[in-house]
Amino acid sequence: MADMDKKTILLVDDDETHLLIAQSMLKHDYQTIIAKSGQEALDLFTKGMFPDMVLLDILMPNMDGWETYQQLKGISVLNDVPIAFLTSEDDDSEERRAYAMGAADYIRKPYDKSDLLKRIERILQSADNSQDTDI
Repeated sequence: MADMDKKTILLVDDDETHLLIAQSMLKHDYQTIIAKSGQEALDLFTKGMFPDMVLLDILMPNMDGWETYQQLKGISVLNDVPIAFLTSEDDDSEERRAYAMGAADYIRKPYDKSDLLKRIERILQSADNSQDTDI
């Protein structure tokens, strides 16, 4: 598959190790873009970069994942871009909060490659299907 055919996933996490792990798991199937903070992710969008999906950490300094999610969803062209939390938070109430906000998924660290890829594929297929019905 040519790179142009690969879907693009934005990884947002302040922990470089977690970014490298996720990027290495996804690199054969997806193009990845990295942002090391919520603000950096928002800056990418203001520069016209629109991924097919966002994987967003919750625990980040300055602007946490919750605030980043709200700001991303406030950008109208991103309404159809699925955002999933990829986090070490293992509190069930945090997971319920994520789904109540409209998150596409809540993936807990550590995760395994096959599960991560299956969940991403499901999210992207669901997003594609909803866009098809919007036409």
